[in-house]
Amino acid sequence: MEYALGVSPYCDHCGRLAGDEDHSACQAARLMEPPRYCPACRRRLVVQVTPRGWSARCVEHGVTAC
Repeated sequence: MEYALGVSPYCDHCGRLAGDEDHSACQAARLMEPPRYCPACRRRLVVQVTPRGWSARCVEHGVTAC
């Protein structure tokens, strides 16, 4: 239900449920790192880092880029 409302059920850095615990350390790490887990399905992302940014691909949900 949360995903339908636009809120991701999983943390994209650690892969745990987003509402279960404090994710302030994950948010701080995400300022410097790309996501590691799909926030919709918790699958491990295929991440490619380049000098200009990064791209992350989920097998189910496609590509996210920055």
